Amino acid sequence: MQGNAQQGNGSNQLRNIQQNQKTRKPFFMPYMSLDAVNRGIANGDLIKGILRVNQRNYEESFVDNPMGDEQQDILILGVHDRNRALHGDVVVVRIKDRNCWVVRDALYEAWRGGNLKASVDDNGKPLTIPPIKRNDYEVELSPAELLDLPACVGKCISSGKMKEDVPVTSNRRYSREQMLCIAAKLELERRKRVTDDNGGIDPLILNTISKLAIIKRTDSSTGLSQSGTSACGTSVSSLGISTVTTRRNGTGTNGSVQRRSNYRILSDMPDEDWGIPDMCLQKTAEVVFISEQKHCRAAVGMLKMMADGNRNWALFSPGDSRMPRMMIPAEQTPAAFFDRPQDFAKFIYVARMVEWQATAQFARGKLYKSLGLAGDIEAETEGLLLANDVDTREFSQAALSSLPITEAVEWKIDEKEFKYRKDFRDETVFTIDPVTARDLDDALHIKPIANCDGAGNPGWEVGVHIADVSHFVQFGTELDHWAFNRGTSVYLVHKVIPMLPQMLCEELCSLNPDVDRLTFSVVWKINDQGEIFDEWFGRTIIRSCCKLSYEHAQDFIVHPEKDFVSSELPKIFNGKKSDEVKEAVLRLNKIAVILRKKRFENGSINFEMPKLNFTLDETSGMPNGLCLSERKEANFLVEEFMLLANMAVARKIELSFPKTALLRRHPPPKIKMLRDILEKCEKVGFEIDGSSSATIASSLLKYEGNNELKRTVVQMLTYLLMKSMQLALYFCVGSLKNRADYAHYALSVPFYTHFTSPIRRYPDIMVHRFLSAALGYSPAPGLTVKEVETIASHCNDRKLIAKTVSEASDDMFFGVFIKECGPLTERAVVIQVLDASFDVLVMKYGVVKRVYTSRLRLAREPRFIEGPCPSLLLYWDSTSDGSNAAIEQVISMCTVVEVILSALPEPTKYQAVLKQPVSGEKLLSLAEAITSLN
Repeated sequence: MQGNAQQGNGSNQLRNIQQNQKTRKPFFMPYMSLDAVNRGIANGDLIKGILRVNQRNYEESFVDNPMGDEQQDILILGVHDRNRALHGDVVVVRIKDRNCWVVRDALYEAWRGGNLKASVDDNGKPLTIPPIKRNDYEVELSPAELLDLPACVGKCISSGKMKEDVPVTSNRRYSREQMLCIAAKLELERRKRVTDDNGGIDPLILNTISKLAIIKRTDSSTGLSQSGTSACGTSVSSLGISTVTTRRNGTGTNGSVQRRSNYRILSDMPDEDWGIPDMCLQKTAEVVFISEQKHCRAAVGMLKMMADGNRNWALFSPGDSRMPRMMIPAEQTPAAFFDRPQDFAKFIYVARMVEWQATAQFARGKLYKSLGLAGDIEAETEGLLLANDVDTREFSQAALSSLPITEAVEWKIDEKEFKYRKDFRDETVFTIDPVTARDLDDALHIKPIANCDGAGNPGWEVGVHIADVSHFVQFGTELDHWAFNRGTSVYLVHKVIPMLPQMLCEELCSLNPDVDRLTFSVVWKINDQGEIFDEWFGRTIIRSCCKLSYEHAQDFIVHPEKDFVSSELPKIFNGKKSDEVKEAVLRLNKIAVILRKKRFENGSINFEMPKLNFTLDETSGMPNGLCLSERKEANFLVEEFMLLANMAVARKIELSFPKTALLRRHPPPKIKMLRDILEKCEKVGFEIDGSSSATIASSLLKYEGNNELKRTVVQMLTYLLMKSMQLALYFCVGSLKNRADYAHYALSVPFYTHFTSPIRRYPDIMVHRFLSAALGYSPAPGLTVKEVETIASHCNDRKLIAKTVSEASDDMFFGVFIKECGPLTERAVVIQVLDASFDVLVMKYGVVKRVYTSRLRLAREPRFIEGPCPSLLLYWDSTSDGSNAAIEQVISMCTVVEVILSALPEPTKYQAVLKQPVSGEKLLSLAEAITSLN
């Protein structure tokens, strides 16, 4: 770090900045006082919610609409209105005036066309009648409007000029004004001839415009090209138009925000459209207060010199665009940074935001450490964990002191445990897990019984045995505090950050074969039809006879008649034979198939996306292969009995603790968003009945199949539907007034919780404690509704963070894989179209990537066609026939394309670029590709 010589300068500079900020015009609106906020929330003027910042567009943020799932999320547009709040923060927002609300183009077009599928507005009043639609040639349009050019063109040529004839000059040379008049008149004549409302600007006209060097409109609010010169060649200053400079933090010199070009707000619309129904608009808001800073304020990024060369500060540029750039005091920077900044350009650092004043363009931060070279897997992973506040410390001695042993020596169960626990050690108990698993927290057994229903009919005793973690992790101990703070284990591609010490995860609690283990069990009496006649809960002792992988269990299911030899299976203990284990797996699978069928018939739905599985080089640890994980019957077998146990325990503890039980709920989807998605799917050939989870599941079932295209259809539809789904949440039952709200939408059950994975999830430990108290093993947890809800809320936060980190790790390793093994040309399907980009789902790998038109070698700017299903018209340079004609390609939702996945200069990053089509090549939609396949 820099020496003391600069510390004094830095302190003086800081004082000067603080003094200047007192008189400087604010970049942001000052926060309201807490009293004013509380009054505003109480009287309904303000709304409190969790801020969600779009990872692909940091100028888009959202909070849930308190009016319910029938309403569209509230949009916070631009960093200025986000007002220094970060992703995940609990914020208080104020709804902006109606003229600032965003027009939802598809619904607007439906309203104008009289095709809106509704009879009343959001406020319950009848829909307004749309104005009479007139043809373009019946409306007096300016040349700028006719030719879709920036508004400032109108300052160069008025509509009145259109009524005048352009004189024919002797040398056929015309002024820019005259050429614009000619082009506009030709376009007006063409519109009179064209009856199709979708007709675009004639290519001849476009060619005329291109010769005038006129740049197409890029921003509706200013009509300026990037050069700062208007389309008609007039300088910006002479027109008196104030520019809006788009900065990294999204604010302009006047504190306003440059809107994304495909947004229209109500004030942009003509007067005749101001009667548009509210349901065709999306409410916008501004943050007025941060109620809780959930975001840890840490970020990973690079150090740069300040643009003005100021050596008292360095600029920290985060890799996550949702985080602001930070000013770092010079004394915290590496030695010689200001003399040779290029030497540090390849390193990544972690910094934490200290403050962000309303008068400051940049936040102030503190540099914590250098992580290493950008692109290094370990450095990038450490940064990922630090930026998401994942605790990677070694467990303290105080935390470990509550364990019965601290070293890997043989541990024996205390004799007193045998006196009250049910003994299942003689049963054929086994585990089924991924082949690399070391924390085995669930086991199964099944055996025939003569009387399963009390009427003398035979059936089965089926047991689910879960590691009794709560026996070792007592409430209120130091170890319990560590487990609660972590909330969950975090799974990366190449390692795990465990919630509990390794001694517990892999030894004392892990249900390893041939050792006695303490468990909490649910045991049922069940017949061949999957009907349950008895249910028992209790603390137990088991001794697993075998550690099966999913692959072993799958082999049993696929080859039921085969005699497996010992070399094909893991070692089997307790005097059990391979045939006994195989028969147990087959019996369990038969029942699981029936349970699964019943579950889906009752409305359960599976929203899981496929996950990437990497193979890593043993020496370097770098990825050298990957495939999509494929869930098979063995996975479903385990899943069914875990779900059955979770549902049974949920009913039990809710009955025993109707105020404080910890359950897990899944709210229904956001209705408006779901409706929009279903309409889009229908328009591209995939009809889905979204009236319930059961009908959605039934609709998806129609498109299932084993070939790549059909798998892609289900993946695509699942991905789109998941956008409308809300997150499943842990909650305290006493925090909700209506028991109907306890339900789990995706599973279609009234009660659900997590019981089966206490080694890796803290809520499961809490549920074990509630179950123990319900069965009389221990006193009832002395927790209030508020305390249980606080635990649930914290676990929700940690689970979401763990999911984010896990997905980021997958993406990082995939980027490295592309760098090592790419470029790769793969088939993909378009799933979303924006004004200058589109998202694709890569079929082979199941990853979603954005394709930017600015990275394509196009002959000219693409044309964005708005509508319920928008499309992009791309114009490629012709390379095959040597002609000057551009190759046109239409990109719309469900178009099947080829993309090239290649590494970017930024380490671990990759891009998807559309492969240039061949002249005459026709792109199929996914629906057409499926039809041709059949």
